[in-house]
Amino acid sequence: MTLALERRRRASFRTRPARRITFGRMDFRHSLRAQDLVARLTAFVEQEVAPREEAYHRELLARQDPWVVLPLVEQLKAAARDAGLWNLFLPEGSTDRSAPGLSNVEYAPLAEAMGRSLIASEVCNCNAPDSGNMELLLHFGSDEQKRTWLEPLLAGEIRSAFCMTEPDVASSDATNMQATAVLDGDEVVLDGRKWWSSGVGHPHCRVLIFMGLTDPHAERYRQHSMVLVPLDTPGVTVERMLPAMGFHDAPGGHGEVSFDGVRLPASAIVGGPGQAFGIAQARLGPGRVHHCMRLIGLAEMALELACRRAIDRVAFGKPLANLGGNRERIADARIAIDQARLLVLHAAWLLDEGDAAALGAVSKIKVAVPNMAQGVVDMAMQLHGGAGLSDDVPLAAAWTTARALRLADGPDEVHRGVIARLELARYGAGRWGGG
Repeated sequence: MTLALERRRRASFRTRPARRITFGRMDFRHSLRAQDLVARLTAFVEQEVAPREEAYHRELLARQDPWVVLPLVEQLKAAARDAGLWNLFLPEGSTDRSAPGLSNVEYAPLAEAMGRSLIASEVCNCNAPDSGNMELLLHFGSDEQKRTWLEPLLAGEIRSAFCMTEPDVASSDATNMQATAVLDGDEVVLDGRKWWSSGVGHPHCRVLIFMGLTDPHAERYRQHSMVLVPLDTPGVTVERMLPAMGFHDAPGGHGEVSFDGVRLPASAIVGGPGQAFGIAQARLGPGRVHHCMRLIGLAEMALELACRRAIDRVAFGKPLANLGGNRERIADARIAIDQARLLVLHAAWLLDEGDAAALGAVSKIKVAVPNMAQGVVDMAMQLHGGAGLSDDVPLAAAWTTARALRLADGPDEVHRGVIARLELARYGAGRWGGG
């Protein structure tokens, strides 16, 4: 190497922006209370939920009207509450004495354990969108809003939905929102149409959280408000329930909802007019950790089914595990799941620490985990052949869940944009790296 090249190499190291290392103080061991809860929850899911789940889904799918709560769910909810496995998602500082008050890092393995089942989260009152809506009300709701809506949600007596996405605009940019929440004296008037409003089909759904444009002349992220809307308010109509890749996801489902001159007292606004974006960011950060860890549990379930199939099924005189590179695919799935888990735990830790780096970390898991889960489930489906496309095994529904979350949590492209901007900013391209 010439002297000039060596000097240039050394200079590049001196001018290269320092990368902030945020793993230094992280302890990967679960806390003692998390270990206890993981053991109890895992046993509950394996002993109480899993043996009944296939029969539950078959009964629901066989019904002409699947928008019902089968008795088994209520029985399991009562059992989960009695076992102290209720409202596990509630953060530290919650006044609900039934909840352990866990950090994001402590809750993460519990979300993973529930993610192995399609109903365990609901059974433990930790299901989306209710968990996010409850956290929203816990942190930003008024005393009246908490009494009216938070308390029955915490008790599992009612369900809720979140109405943000709209059919006529690119909702990947939420500032495109056309639905309005206009103040009129001491009232707020809602107009517009929302869709993919998860949970709105549930027979116990009683309240919606509606996000709409209040002041188009305010600063860009202070134009919108969130409003609590009783489902039976005049002017609110559930127009239809939407299938996702052929699945209706009953009994909660995803609906298209119209709001036509819906009038409510201004006290129904959460946190005050113009506060919706700030509230949404607070709601969506921990909620994405929950989603991602549940997906990791889903991927673990798929990998287990894949391994059992690869060992038990024989073709061309050999177990499937010994054919066509399947061992390598199984190994790659294990690597991908473990990588994703560490990435999510890191994001959860940053959120707990209040570290600004959590912004990029949460964007990373939004991209990495659904893609990982989709790939692992797809591999498991391939090993199952035609059975993988049927409802004899839960893989088709699992694949749909993973694929949907690449959109439901915001499209991959938006999150990659955030990650790239933060990375480019390290090289002096402005706070957001330009673009």
